[in-house]
Amino acid sequence: MSILLRKNPPPFSTPRRHLATAPSPLPTEVASFTNLVLKSDRETLTRTLNDPNLHWTPHLVDRILKKLWNHGPKALQFFKTLDYHPNYAHAASSFDNVIDIAGRLRDFQTVWTLVARMRSRRIGPSPKTFAIIAERYVSAGKSDRAIKVFLSMREHGCSQDLNSFNSVLDVLCKSGRVEMAHNFFRAYRRNFRVDTVSYNVIANGWCLIKKTPKALEVLEDMVKRGFSPSLITYNIMLKGYFRAGQVKEAWEFFGEMKRRKVEIDVVTYTTLVHGFGVVGEIKKARRIFDEMVGEGVVPTVATYNALIQVLCKKDSVENAVVVFEEMVGKGCVPNVTTYTVLVRGLCHAGQMERSMEFVERMKGDGCEPNVQIYNIVIRYFCDDGEIEKALSVFEKMGNGSCLPNLDTYNVLITAMFVRKRSDDLLLAGKLLIEMVDRGFIPQRLIFNRILDGLLLTVLEPMEKREKETKEKREVRSKSVIKESKGASEVPEKKQNSRSFKLSKQTIPPNTSPLSDPKNNY
Repeated sequence: MSILLRKNPPPFSTPRRHLATAPSPLPTEVASFTNLVLKSDRETLTRTLNDPNLHWTPHLVDRILKKLWNHGPKALQFFKTLDYHPNYAHAASSFDNVIDIAGRLRDFQTVWTLVARMRSRRIGPSPKTFAIIAERYVSAGKSDRAIKVFLSMREHGCSQDLNSFNSVLDVLCKSGRVEMAHNFFRAYRRNFRVDTVSYNVIANGWCLIKKTPKALEVLEDMVKRGFSPSLITYNIMLKGYFRAGQVKEAWEFFGEMKRRKVEIDVVTYTTLVHGFGVVGEIKKARRIFDEMVGEGVVPTVATYNALIQVLCKKDSVENAVVVFEEMVGKGCVPNVTTYTVLVRGLCHAGQMERSMEFVERMKGDGCEPNVQIYNIVIRYFCDDGEIEKALSVFEKMGNGSCLPNLDTYNVLITAMFVRKRSDDLLLAGKLLIEMVDRGFIPQRLIFNRILDGLLLTVLEPMEKREKETKEKREVRSKSVIKESKGASEVPEKKQNSRSFKLSKQTIPPNTSPLSDPKNNY
């Protein structure tokens, strides 16, 4: 549930120059450009991007950067190459996107270089830019630095306001650093004259980590300071109770909302449908859904998604498909989340072929499959031992339409070690190299497993050859010993008889061999 509304700041100035506004690029066009960037070397890419027949727009560039999100180095190369284009200049939105990508790569030196470039061109940075940077520092485990980034905004030519203050609070809360966010809130709330949104952010943070009593304390403080709880505030607490597993408290809180004549909206009903469905109370969830419709509240795609998800998890995927078709029949267009929960449900039910049919149907409806959907299909193919099918899906992702992320590589590499074929272990090593080249940091467990696997692929044949060589030596040694024994018996008799004959011929009669001076030795 979104509780934070961020206002776009006014632009600093008009960019250097842009080409004429062009129609929105088609998905196939974006995928073609993305594929071109992925497969071209630096010289070819520079020559292609500077082609005078290509018409670049900020919207097209932003779409390509988002497609290249899971290949950070290539995204940075594309942005840098196009930055030298003679007739095109990057917009502030493109800078924000590439700053986000560089931050994900933890390349903060590049992040601040880009910020300085924005400022030199008078197109930023904006509060949104600093919200992005703060989020990336938090993701990198540097929450203290995120606060310092916010406090240094003025040094970079960007003024601080209540929206930017709420943004940094939101980033800290959603990363689990709620205590830090709450302390920061207390220290600076007078400086920025906090509002209901500020309190909602902190309350939501405590609810995210299942500490509803703390959230209630925030709301009590909010009321004491003269702020009235909004509908968003009530929905935050309702969802918080369900998240913490406090179903009884959630239902009582909903009753309290009604008694206080709080306007119940579709978000409230969606929270109830999902909350009761997750704990297995499907009939109650359906009854609340029907009650919502009876009250004249039109279900949104989020409401249908919640119902489909709980039906897949706690009821049956067939009933989920029925709701999906009902949703489409009523003119509610399914989104990526709708297909994600349905495809996961079908895969979990073992209906892999049917799940792939829905992936194709998704494409036909103009809704592009995202990396989460591909990861679900790949994971379940691997669980079924169908690694070749999983690799086939993985190869389709590499054509520029949807690039694999860290989870994709982890799932495939783990599956390789389950099957333990020598070819699989070598492929796992190649996947590791590829994921590192794309800017992903492998988990220590995955890295160690690959190293162990590669060592096994080298050592096992060596051990096998050594064992075979040892066995051959033993066989040869036994054969030599057997032959030497036979040879030492027969020739010895012949030699003795020959010696006897010779001695008989050479020793004179009536002479002992011992009496001969030559035999005294």
